[in-house]
Amino acid sequence: MKVVAYYRVSTKRQGDSGLGLDAQREYVESAAQANGWSVVAEYTDVGVSGSVHPLERPAASKAFAHGLPVVVAKLDRLSRDVEHIAGLMKRQDFKVATMPHAKTLELHLYAMLAQQEREFISQRTSAALQKLKDKADGGDAEAKAKVANRSATLAQGRTKANQAKGGDATKAKAESFANSIRDNIELCILKGRDTGITLQGLANCLNDKKITTAKGGTWSPMQVSRVMQRLSLSF
Repeated sequence: MKVVAYYRVSTKRQGDSGLGLDAQREYVESAAQANGWSVVAEYTDVGVSGSVHPLERPAASKAFAHGLPVVVAKLDRLSRDVEHIAGLMKRQDFKVATMPHAKTLELHLYAMLAQQEREFISQRTSAALQKLKDKADGGDAEAKAKVANRSATLAQGRTKANQAKGGDATKAKAESFANSIRDNIELCILKGRDTGITLQGLANCLNDKKITTAKGGTWSPMQVSRVMQRLSLSF
């Protein structure tokens, strides 16, 4: 069966570095091989939020215009919005590499969970930043310094590599980074299950993929363990 692959990353930095895209391609290639699909075209949206309807994105609209089934690595690459997914189910044919045989009801359920996850992440990030601001407003000198530093860095268009560390704001940033590499970790776990994956094996897998830690270094078993706990992942 002929299919069209579609990939999406939310930030230009992810698109430039390949972070996230390589994992998505591996998911699709693996599913295509296992299910006898032939990928005849690939389209990638870079710097496009999942809140934008798929048919309103430059690359996604071209992918669906082929009239062939569109394959994505994970459902949230199409959208985390339940209404978007429900509408596409009625008008378009698409498949998800991580669950290629999922029925309509299952896809709808996963879409609901993906939307809930997005809302939870947004709430946790907002709550952490608000708590830091409240401390600053209450006269906490350290919190004031962090808020001032954050504001100054944001004005300069900061990246994750130079984000200020400390307190609740750092926790929110750590969660954001962990979610950005979730696909890569899940893929390493999936590939290592047959041979008995370990924390060291996961660290080696991430290093082989050239995925760096939040500080830009190489992975150790302890660092992998911390990220897995943050993402509630297990072997």
